Amino acid sequence: MTRLLIIGSLEAELGQAARIAASRGARLRQADGVTSGIAMARAEGFDLILCDVMHDVAWIVSALAAERIACPVIACGRNADAAAAVRAIQAGAKEFLPLPPDADLIAAMLQAAVGEPDAPVHRDPAMAAVLKRAEGVARAEASVLITGESGTGKEVLARYIHGHSRRANGPFVALNCAALPEALLESELFGHEKGAFSGAVAARRGKFEQADGGTLLLDEIGEMDPRLQAKILRALQEREIDRLGGAGPVRVDVRILAATNRDLAAEVAAGRFREDLFFRLNVVALRVPALRDRPEDILPIAEHFARRYAEANGLPNRPFAPAARAALLSHPWSGNVRELENTVHRAVLLAEGDEIGAEAVELHVPLPRAPQSAAQPAGPQPSRPVGVAALVGRRMEEVERDLIIETLTHCLGNRTRAAEILGISIRTLRNKLHEYRAAGAPVPVAPGQMPVAPFPYALG
Repeated sequence: MTRLLIIGSLEAELGQAARIAASRGARLRQADGVTSGIAMARAEGFDLILCDVMHDVAWIVSALAAERIACPVIACGRNADAAAAVRAIQAGAKEFLPLPPDADLIAAMLQAAVGEPDAPVHRDPAMAAVLKRAEGVARAEASVLITGESGTGKEVLARYIHGHSRRANGPFVALNCAALPEALLESELFGHEKGAFSGAVAARRGKFEQADGGTLLLDEIGEMDPRLQAKILRALQEREIDRLGGAGPVRVDVRILAATNRDLAAEVAAGRFREDLFFRLNVVALRVPALRDRPEDILPIAEHFARRYAEANGLPNRPFAPAARAALLSHPWSGNVRELENTVHRAVLLAEGDEIGAEAVELHVPLPRAPQSAAQPAGPQPSRPVGVAALVGRRMEEVERDLIIETLTHCLGNRTRAAEILGISIRTLRNKLHEYRAAGAPVPVAPGQMPVAPFPYALG
C-alpha cells in the first residue's frame, strides 16, 4: 500500500487523480499547501508526494532534502502548462504528471514508489523453495533474517513476506542501516523532538513509528553500531522506542525483518554484533541464492527488465536474440540481479532492429591489472606482483583513491558490492567517498541515483 500525500485542492482534475490512486490501493492524505505538507511528511512519512504546480514545488523539494526526508515529489498540472512542468523538473521533481490524469500512468508511478512487484520473478527450483518457505512464515509475527549476497533481491523478498502477512494493509518501511552515520541513523530509526539536536527544527517520527501496524525492514543491519543494536533489541523486547529528546517511551506495533550480506554468526563471534540481538532477529532465517546458483531465473528476470525499461523509455518490447540469450546465460553475474538489471537496461537502450542482439549486451569483465612497466622483465614476478612498478613514486592516498573509485566504477556505482570487493565496511567506503567528493574528485553513482551531497547540518 503506497502512502501518498497530495498537496493541492482535491477539486476537479487533481481530485480525479486522487480517486484513481485510492482505487489502486494508495492510502491518501491531503494538504492545502506546501507548509502543511512538509509538517505532515515530517510527522507521518510518505512513499510519494503529488504536488500541484500551482504550489511552490521547489520549496517542498528543498525542505524535504534539508530535513533528510527521502520521499520523491511528482509535480502535476495541465498539459498546456509546459513552462510550469519544466520549472518543476528543474526544481527537483522526479516526474511530471499531466492532467487530466491517466489511470495507467498513476498506477505505474505508485508501483515505482513502493518498489518491486509483489511476486519475485522466478523459475528456478532453488528460488521457488525460498518463496515457499517465505509464504509459510509470512502470516506469523516472528522476526525474519534474510541473508544473501549483494544484489540478490533481499528487499524484494521482504516486500513479498509483508504482502503475504496479516499486516499487508499496513505500511512497509525500509531503511538501509549502512547509508547513514550513527547519529543520523538513530534519528531516522527512533525520531526526535524539536530542538533535540542542532538542525532539529521540528518534531519528527522515525521509521519505527512510520511502520506502526506494518513491517519495518532493517537492511544491511550488520553495519549497525553496537550502541544502536542495544536500542533495536529493546524495541523488539518491549515494543516501545524513545525519541531523541523525548520525555517518555512511545509504544509501537511493528514486525521486524532484517537483511544482511554478512555472516552475522561470524560477526557475533568477532564481537561486532550482539548475540542477543542476533537470536532475536534469527527466529526464521531465509537465504536468497546468488543468481549463478539459480540459472533458470536468468532469462525470465532479463525479460522482465527488458519489458519494464522498454515501456519506461517508450520503446517497443523486443525479444533477446539467441546469441544474446547465450551471453546472458554464460555470464557469472557476480553482481547478481542488480548487475543483470543494469545490463538489460543498457541493452534495451542500445539495441537496434527487432531484437536485442548480443552486441547490445555489454558484460563487465573483472578489473584490469595495472600496466606492466617497460623496464620490468616479462613473465611472472614472484617477489613483486605485476604492476607494482607502475605504483612506485605515487602517494599511498592516491593509490587508495584510484583503487576505490575504479572498483566503484566496475560495480556500476553499487557501494555495497564495491565494499565487498575491497574488503572494507560500507561505512568506511562512504566516508572515503565523502572525502574524495569534497576534494573535487568525480565519484561514480548507481544508474538513476542522484549524487549524494554532504549533510546540510551536523548533529550537536
